[in-house]
Amino acid sequence: MQNHLPIGVFDSGIGGLTVAAEIQRLLPGEEILYFGDTARCPYGDREPREVVQFATQIVDFLVQEGVKLVVVACNTATAVALPILVDRYPIPVIGVIEPGARAAVSDERGDKIGVIGTAVTISTGAYERAIRKLSPVQQVFSLACPKLVPLVESGDTDGPHVDEVVESCLLPLLACDLDSLILGCTHYPLLHNSIARAMGPNVRLISSAEETAREVKRVIQMEDGWRRGGPPNHRYFTTGDPAHMATVAGRWGIGVANDVQSISQITLLAPPRVV
Repeated sequence: MQNHLPIGVFDSGIGGLTVAAEIQRLLPGEEILYFGDTARCPYGDREPREVVQFATQIVDFLVQEGVKLVVVACNTATAVALPILVDRYPIPVIGVIEPGARAAVSDERGDKIGVIGTAVTISTGAYERAIRKLSPVQQVFSLACPKLVPLVESGDTDGPHVDEVVESCLLPLLACDLDSLILGCTHYPLLHNSIARAMGPNVRLISSAEETAREVKRVIQMEDGWRRGGPPNHRYFTTGDPAHMATVAGRWGIGVANDVQSISQITLLAPPRVV
């Protein structure tokens, strides 16, 4: 592992900034190279082959820019593309599903776990498999919530309208007497308040961001890949509107520089270097 290189993080849009922020908090000396594919968001209603294609294009780009590991901060891309990405690249590639499953199973409140995510994430059964691998006795209740990502990407994350949409999406889970609920999309933590109000105080909400950051720390520690140098210089790329990413992220209190760089889909389609 080349210590001086940044950690690559990518998502279908701006929701993965929640993961990037947690990595920054836990590993303040490391640099982040973040990529949000906002122009093609959401991934959750696309064909899996498209998601694999997009994920491969983005990781090709991150590797060309120079990163020492990649975090797939997108549950949909993790669910359908992670094994392909792990096999394709010589650097560590970390997804967000197994860390989220570990956090849920370690919760001592009870054994009824809910999972919400995009249609593709839920259809793969990736969370159920990860949870049952860790603890076969857990009861898992999964629900696709395709209306939530567009809310977050538009910057609409709180208020009566958001509460109404969130509650209508979560209605099938309200009678399940859940102990915990995995927010199986990195956009969903930004709707935390509305989701908490809908589910009630007895349901623990679990975001994979913190557990994923711990996994990144473990991998860097295992390979002695700590960055040594001055203050980190984080970089941000998007296929969408850079000003929109900076504005929305700032509204959430996530420190994104104003000079977010715009990357066209044509750039992503350029032939990758041999890795």
